[in-house]
Amino acid sequence: MSETITHKGACHCGTVQFEVDAPATPNVRSCTCSICAATGFLHLIVEADAFRIVAGEDNLTEYRFNTGVARHLFCKTCGVKPFYVPRSHPDGWSVNARCVDKSSMDGMTISEFDGANWEAFIHQIT
Repeated sequence: MSETITHKGACHCGTVQFEVDAPATPNVRSCTCSICAATGFLHLIVEADAFRIVAGEDNLTEYRFNTGVARHLFCKTCGVKPFYVPRSHPDGWSVNARCVDKSSMDGMTISEFDGANWEAFIHQIT
């Protein structure tokens, strides 16, 4: 695995801020499930200890649907979802790479993931 660095990120208004430890050029996934396709979320999936909410946790609101396992977290002020707890990785986090400060990145590699049929393709991301 590539060496990791600490990236900073935030929602659109900056109220919710986070840090994530990931490579300078992370591998992210564009998912085809209904919610990700609608919001343009780019998944940077990390273990729980590689992610920290540093400001605005009290300004998050939660949305759950279907099985209720995934915890979709949104800023109450601007409505952006900078990260969430995914059903596929309930012990980790999925950070929206679009919300990471690009000044710490050397680009990113984007691949598509068939999230509409994720149970059949989970082996691609575990």
